[in-house]
Amino acid sequence: MTHPSVPTRNERLRALLEGPELFFLMEAHDGLSARIADSAGFPAIWASGLSISTALGVRDSDEASWSQILGVVGRIIEASDVPVMVDGDTGYGNFNSARRFVRQAELVGASAVCLEDKVFPKMNSFVGEDHHLAPVGEFCGKLRACQDIRADPNFRLVARTETLIAGGSVQEALDRAAAYADAGADAIFIHSRRKTAAQIEEFAAQWGDKLPLIIAPTTYAPTTPTESFRAMGLRGVIWANQNMRAAFAAMSDVCRTILSTGGVRSVEPRIAPLAEVFGLFGYDQLAEDERRYADVALELR
Repeated sequence: MTHPSVPTRNERLRALLEGPELFFLMEAHDGLSARIADSAGFPAIWASGLSISTALGVRDSDEASWSQILGVVGRIIEASDVPVMVDGDTGYGNFNSARRFVRQAELVGASAVCLEDKVFPKMNSFVGEDHHLAPVGEFCGKLRACQDIRADPNFRLVARTETLIAGGSVQEALDRAAAYADAGADAIFIHSRRKTAAQIEEFAAQWGDKLPLIIAPTTYAPTTPTESFRAMGLRGVIWANQNMRAAFAAMSDVCRTILSTGGVRSVEPRIAPLAEVFGLFGYDQLAEDERRYADVALELR
């Protein structure tokens, strides 16, 4: 009697990208945020470069090394059961460093890596105006090298164009995305920091269904209903920094309150009970396992 095989994380992410429905990727920056996102029901996780860097105490300008980033990615994967897409920035250098990063990401269990077409080192897209793009041919070579190095054909390589961030036109973004598709990208991430989704809508209308389109609507999400993203034919929406920003705000508030009041009475009603934390991490099961294995030890004496 044969049993149907359970899809791997890589297969599940590929199915989400190639399926007909819009899906959400939630940002995670450590094991706790990954476990919370998984428990909440998100079908995939975005291992955010900004959020991981922030959690490490450094800026999102390639100040964290790629080995530090992947160390956190490993924790995110271990703490969750859903596919993880890794924010690989520019690949940390040339084609060789990029393919080494992709290979190591695959080895720790990631299901996809997203690479962007800025020059290394990069600055976060929401900071300043001085954003420089890599030559198209150079970035295409980087994508091809990363495709060649992957072991699992279901592992996805996402090409992110920062054309609109760098002040380029929608047409230039379309031209770059088409070149990246020809170079072997499995999906395109089109990024904008405008307050409305007008650029994204124009891009999506002309792009059609050449490859799945992904966005991170950090600045224009408040003014754009999710139904509009469906109407544009987008495949994935990344909530790219909301977990980190929520934690930042909550921790800042709690620290200020405890310091100013000299106690915790006023913050206790609005922070998670320890029982809730223990429940998420399965402490009851650990205690049960401890009793079970202790009994085995007694039997063997």
